[in-house]
Amino acid sequence: MTAPLRVLVTGAAGQIGYSIVIRIADGTVFGKEQPVQLVLLDVPQCANVLEGVVFELQDCALPTLHSVEAVTDEKSAFTGVDYAFLVGAMPRREGMERKDLLAANVKIFKSQGKALAEFAKPTTKVIVVGNPANTNAFIAAKYAAGKIPARNFSAMTRLDHNRALAQLALKTGTTIGDVKNVIIWGNHSSTQFPDVTHATVKKNGSETAAYDAVGDNAFLQGAFIATVQKRGGVIIEKRKLSSAMSAAKAACDHIHDWHFGTKAGEFVSMAVPSDGSYGIPQGLIFSFPVTIDAATREWKIVQGLNFDDFAKGKIAATTKELEEERDDALKACDDANI
Repeated sequence: MTAPLRVLVTGAAGQIGYSIVIRIADGTVFGKEQPVQLVLLDVPQCANVLEGVVFELQDCALPTLHSVEAVTDEKSAFTGVDYAFLVGAMPRREGMERKDLLAANVKIFKSQGKALAEFAKPTTKVIVVGNPANTNAFIAAKYAAGKIPARNFSAMTRLDHNRALAQLALKTGTTIGDVKNVIIWGNHSSTQFPDVTHATVKKNGSETAAYDAVGDNAFLQGAFIATVQKRGGVIIEKRKLSSAMSAAKAACDHIHDWHFGTKAGEFVSMAVPSDGSYGIPQGLIFSFPVTIDAATREWKIVQGLNFDDFAKGKIAATTKELEEERDDALKACDDANI
């Protein structure tokens, strides 16, 4: 029998966590033959809610769910995990400045980074979903260093990637399966650069460059980018709640592809530590196009892509924001003497 994978979801009492756990438990993420031990972490105040989620998962009667446990302490949560979905984070509240938000999240992700180093496996793979995701991943990796390699940490830009796929499909009158190789560059924020320069769309049986398939450069460099960048805010305005379903699905897509590898000829967007590719500062958690080897489960940044001046400007802006976030977060570490 295949040994079970131990999978942690933090913030599991929240909307996104609730939507993630069923996909992990039912085999969507790791396959129908792979048993999982699911660990749900949240703050002690949410213990009753977590217990309710456990009851629901039990009631789903899922063959792939080997066990499920609800915990409120980091030692129990992080011990022996193979994959960690770090969803829980301090949300930005009205009147809160960015530096205050960063300081609050530095505390959370510093603690979780240290817990990963102390209790998790050195092979643990981590996705950070809680915002600001890129910088939270940077902090978690910093405090897990020495035990877990930085390249095992990632932040989610797959939601933006999926939004870009959907917008291209809608614009061209095709389906999601007909569109591939969109790219999200940079930060999971309003400075991200959704890029379709290297994307293709299958129409009438043949693959066409996205720019040719759309035939509207102004749209692709204007409304398309703005729609992807601002989609989360629009959904909050409409639902009065965040985009939990699509965020959860994207997080699961991200880990599914990390576990099984990307399809031949296709790449996906992941925020990973920069190795200096495309002039992005070393170590910055930056969204790149990546391919993932199915045998080794190692990601590799796609090389040799060219930028025009428009793209260079967009990438420079998101890089600047990420550098400022990183520096503010490191200052928060210093100010808190951590």
